[in-house]
Amino acid sequence: MKILLVTDAWAPQINGVVRSLSTIRDELIMMGHHVDVVSPEGRRTLPCPGYPEIRLTLRARRAVADALDACDYDAIHIATEGPLGWAARRMCRARDLRFTTSYHTRFPEYVRVRAPVPLRLSYALMRTFHSAAERTLVRTETQRSLLAQRGFRNLEIWPGAVDTTLFRPGDKDALELPRPISMYMGRVAPEKNIEAFLDLELPGSKVVIGGGPSLEGYRRRYPKVHFLGYRHGAALAETLAAADVFVFPSRTDTLGLVMLEAMACGVPVAAFPVPGPIDVVTDGATGALDEDLREAVFRALAIPGEACVDFAAEFSWRASAVRFLTMLLPASRPAQVTDMRMRERGTARPPYNPKACPSPLQAPKPASTSLPS
Repeated sequence: MKILLVTDAWAPQINGVVRSLSTIRDELIMMGHHVDVVSPEGRRTLPCPGYPEIRLTLRARRAVADALDACDYDAIHIATEGPLGWAARRMCRARDLRFTTSYHTRFPEYVRVRAPVPLRLSYALMRTFHSAAERTLVRTETQRSLLAQRGFRNLEIWPGAVDTTLFRPGDKDALELPRPISMYMGRVAPEKNIEAFLDLELPGSKVVIGGGPSLEGYRRRYPKVHFLGYRHGAALAETLAAADVFVFPSRTDTLGLVMLEAMACGVPVAAFPVPGPIDVVTDGATGALDEDLREAVFRALAIPGEACVDFAAEFSWRASAVRFLTMLLPASRPAQVTDMRMRERGTARPPYNPKACPSPLQAPKPASTSLPS
């Protein structure tokens, strides 16, 4: 199958969405499928205002048009609602191509943290974007229910996954710090509600893995917290496995891949009882959910790690890739329908260039997927 993936979130960005999409790409290639990615990588970009780590692609329409002109894709998936995502949406509609989308980030809530934009306006924009898709893939049943209440339709669940060959129980001596060690891993930014963790009065040590726009500011404000910056691959997994409890303070995540990674390392999770954690954490078994985050930490510390490891083992990337394939739909409609609609719009069927669309055997070698959240 020839698949086009359009995403505004890609390397060198480092976050859970990038890790999920790049790993799924690699899994699909290893299964024998051809996957092209249209992303900001290698293109002219501008930094996102207030968030320079995120790059916004210039001439996004040309980037998408070049990909669609070069290959007759069997399926098209638009993963993000940025410049490339909107350009792909417009181009697919103009060419009468069907596509699917995915909802990875609670964008309206993230915007609300940084600016006084009413949620109803942001959700109206998101609803408009996804309404053109044949299917919109979401991570959890809770997320599907919440989006349905806001008028989203054609929602299908695409569960998250974790690399249990990388993330697994390890030596607790990897961090020589006073115990217990309470750890956060992820983007260091206000929308992650990280201050709810940093402000806690806890025994032992508090550790933060990751980077983001607020990192240096938090380092100055919380000198007793150990900010390790980014960790990659085996070093990341080794550091995570050394924690005694993983603290997930976010109230706005759709899933929180890092929680599965922590559990795969045998580390129980402490979190608020909100969408994301309630879909991943079994209170009292793999972690603790409580509006009092400090109380959740103490309860989670009493939970053995074996149950966490067993739970995370159920979420493999191969199973996630197979599920993704079942969610895709043929991009092309019946020829007579497509030709009629394109004539009505005054557009022409784009030329097909087979040389620009190699076979799966010519697909690029899978890249490393050991990126931190």
